[in-house]
Amino acid sequence: MAALSNYFNLEEIRTARKVSAAVINISGRQRMLSQRTAFFCMRLVCSQNAEERAKLRENLLEAIDLMEKSHRDLINTDSSTDLFTPPSATVKAMYFDAPLYLDKQVREYIDRIKALVQVPDAELSLENPHLLYIVEAADGELLEAFDAVVTQYQQESEIEQFEIDLKQVELYQENCAATAKAEAQAAELDRALCELKQTQAQLLHSEKMSSLGALMASIVHEINNPVSFIYGNLIHAEIYTQDLLHLLRLYREYCPNPCPEIQDQIKDMELDFLVEDLPNVMSSMQIGSDRIREIVKSMGNFSRTDNSKMTLCDLHDSIDSTVLILRNRLNSQTNRPNIQLIKNYGKLPAVECYAGQINQVFMNLISNAIDALDEAAQNQPNAALKISICTELAGPDRVRVRIADTGTGMTAQIKERMFEQFFTTKEIGKGTGLGLSIVYKILVENHQGTLRCESEPSQGTEFIIELPVQQT
Repeated sequence: MAALSNYFNLEEIRTARKVSAAVINISGRQRMLSQRTAFFCMRLVCSQNAEERAKLRENLLEAIDLMEKSHRDLINTDSSTDLFTPPSATVKAMYFDAPLYLDKQVREYIDRIKALVQVPDAELSLENPHLLYIVEAADGELLEAFDAVVTQYQQESEIEQFEIDLKQVELYQENCAATAKAEAQAAELDRALCELKQTQAQLLHSEKMSSLGALMASIVHEINNPVSFIYGNLIHAEIYTQDLLHLLRLYREYCPNPCPEIQDQIKDMELDFLVEDLPNVMSSMQIGSDRIREIVKSMGNFSRTDNSKMTLCDLHDSIDSTVLILRNRLNSQTNRPNIQLIKNYGKLPAVECYAGQINQVFMNLISNAIDALDEAAQNQPNAALKISICTELAGPDRVRVRIADTGTGMTAQIKERMFEQFFTTKEIGKGTGLGLSIVYKILVENHQGTLRCESEPSQGTEFIIELPVQQT
């Protein structure tokens, strides 16, 4: 950003202030750090691995050190924060006076994290008061306080929208009054706690999927260029190889009696075998290169995590990308043979959806099918292990996807509760009870679709997805 000393036009200064308000540390770094540290705290308490807990403690200390520095620099108007003027009286009040006490909240939040980091592993639990305070603050008052300060900076830099800012203050006051009334009612308090629990669970799952997508995107970025280089040069290498082999044949035809030294070299290098095998080697390299490109493409498709807007998505590409990522789980294991995957794709139009969320749906359902077949293989070693995926039109403006397995199936009692938050039939540590509830939320709430399940004990399970082609 250009230095303000170079500006003399009032409109340019006002524009620069708007840009500054959009990139200010609070709106980015501080808000993100509060969410990130809360997630790290949850992982620290839930982790069963001592090395992972030690690493999480280091990460937490680094994060709150950065958070503390950003907070101090912002209050003191350090030059690194890119503010053009010191904080106004109103902003100062937000930091040090009612109702926000942001400075107090941030310092209390940082102190709580420092205290939690010092708790011995043996005493860590989900009921730890420091953890409860951190999680509630990161999703409640502290988050609202950050948002309020950012709003104030924007108000001061956009004088022409002053009336809108006043309306925001009124809405904020109304919201505070509504919150106070809700806190006075025990039933509403129970509902709020339930919603908070659900939000925390979804935050954990979203962070997991986001991390997976980011990891895949990073891998794709790192290997795409060298793979493309190899793939592009294999064509030329094939041509060069054929040219050299053709030249060698001509030499052997017109110079059938080379000198003894050349004859010895031909014998040592097994020239006849080399001439026969070299085309096979080049073909194998081409097949391997094609395979790597398919994997990279599938990982790139799966790592799409942009949920800010809907895009047109080919469901077959999404399914194929998910299957390719899970390919290793479909292969034979020490306790079971290969799982047979049967695809029966119909002709589908592109579907308007959040591509990353739909990838999550297929990942959860196909993973659950593999888990069911693993269990079936343990109970019946000779059981047929199959997963079938069928796609078809469900109407002029709807598509249907069926994912079926030949696993152990479900009882009526389990089917009745399968979409509940935290309900799982898996062993502790192997299932969170979040997968199907999040799948249901993505399909029904986010995409106006439907999700049905047909299952009987020992008869396998089939999930039936229906989605509108276009969202309304």
